[in-house]
Amino acid sequence: MHRAKFTVVALLVAMLAGCATTDAPDMRVDYDRKADFSVYRTFGFPKETGTDRGGYSTLVTSYFKSSVTTAMEARGYKYSAENPDLLVNFYMNTRDRTESRPTPGGYYRYRDGLYGGWPMYPDDRTITYQVGTINLDIVDAAKKQLIWEGVSEGVVTEESLANPKVKVNAVVTELMRRYPGKPNM
Repeated sequence: MHRAKFTVVALLVAMLAGCATTDAPDMRVDYDRKADFSVYRTFGFPKETGTDRGGYSTLVTSYFKSSVTTAMEARGYKYSAENPDLLVNFYMNTRDRTESRPTPGGYYRYRDGLYGGWPMYPDDRTITYQVGTINLDIVDAAKKQLIWEGVSEGVVTEESLANPKVKVNAVVTELMRRYPGKPNM
C-alpha cells in the first residue's frame, strides 16, 4: 500500500513538473555596462534585418518592426529612417529538440512481484518538439557596437505557429520591459 501511494505521488509530481515548463519562455538580457543609454534619442532598423530572406522583407520582419516601434516610442524614442542613434535588429529560428524522459516509477513496475515483462520494453520515452529562439539586438549606430541584447527561448506551440504576429508582439514587449534605456529629454 505504501509503495502504491508513493508511485501515485511521484507520478503526479512528474506530471506537474512537466507542465510547468512548457509555455513560459526563458528570457535573458545582457548589455554594455559602460553605455550611456540616456544620450540616444532616435532608432531605426538596418537595411536588411536578421529575418529578411533572399533580398526581400518577410511578414515576420513587419511584425517585429511594428512591435519594436511601439515599444521604443512608448519609451520616448523617435523613429528615424535616415540617421538613427540606435539600430534595432532581430532574428528568430526554430529547431527540433529530442529528449529521453524516464517514465515515473517505470511504466511496467506494476508487474513487479507478480511476473516478469519482456526485456525489450523500455522504461523511458523519447519525445521530440520544436524550440524557438528570438534575438533582439540594439546597436549604437555611430559606433556599430551592440549595447543591448535580449534573448527569448521556448517551446513552439501550435498556437504560436497559427498566429506568429501575436507571439512576436508578446516576446518583444516582454523583452523591451527589460531594456534599461530612455532618452534624456
